[in-house]
Amino acid sequence: MANSAEIDKEFIRLENISKTYVSGDLPIGILKNVNFSISKGEKIAVVGASGIGKSTLLHILGTLEHPDSGRLFFHGEDILSLSDERQAKIRNGKIGFVFQFHYLLPEFNAIENVMMPALIAGKDKKKAYERSYELLCRVGLDKRIRHNVVNLSGGEKQRVAIARALVMKPYIILADEPTGNLDRKNSMEVHNLLEELNKEFNTTMLVVTHNMELASLMDKQITLKEGSLVLV
Repeated sequence: MANSAEIDKEFIRLENISKTYVSGDLPIGILKNVNFSISKGEKIAVVGASGIGKSTLLHILGTLEHPDSGRLFFHGEDILSLSDERQAKIRNGKIGFVFQFHYLLPEFNAIENVMMPALIAGKDKKKAYERSYELLCRVGLDKRIRHNVVNLSGGEKQRVAIARALVMKPYIILADEPTGNLDRKNSMEVHNLLEELNKEFNTTMLVVTHNMELASLMDKQITLKEGSLVLV
């Protein structure tokens, strides 16, 4: 049996992950037998040109998309072999997502959006509220808790999205261009916040980004070259 140090070293592992798309009649290999491990608490940036498969890799890690072949291990368990229902529970409870366009629910206020993953998981409503309140205060939105999200700025919306990603105490945060729609000031604030939260909660992070300032804050930078991961 692996000891705790070995488990932390390969907290998440991709094994021979391959993915091909078909454009017309032409198959395009995006990922080719990718093998990669992520350690607990590690911060990783996936960088490179558009269209090389960065978001595909993130979606596979988040079980939003399945590879053509290969295995994905969380804590030694191949989650791709599980039922769709079980994968959905892991996705909601153990994976936090932050996207460029937020995907907040416009009919709800900030704290209701943050609470949503916990409510979907059937958590106690009072505890979900308390956890969400603490996180919104932590990301600097203590005065925006009951504001409808349509009335928040872009930077504030992304902070709500980050709080929502953390509410279930996930294994990993997957962020796809989290500052892509923000000006430089708000981008830097989000950069610094992600770094602070990683240190504070020992939260593992994988960030897809074109922003090299954000990438430089990560422990490791990787890119895709001819379908394989390469350290930058």
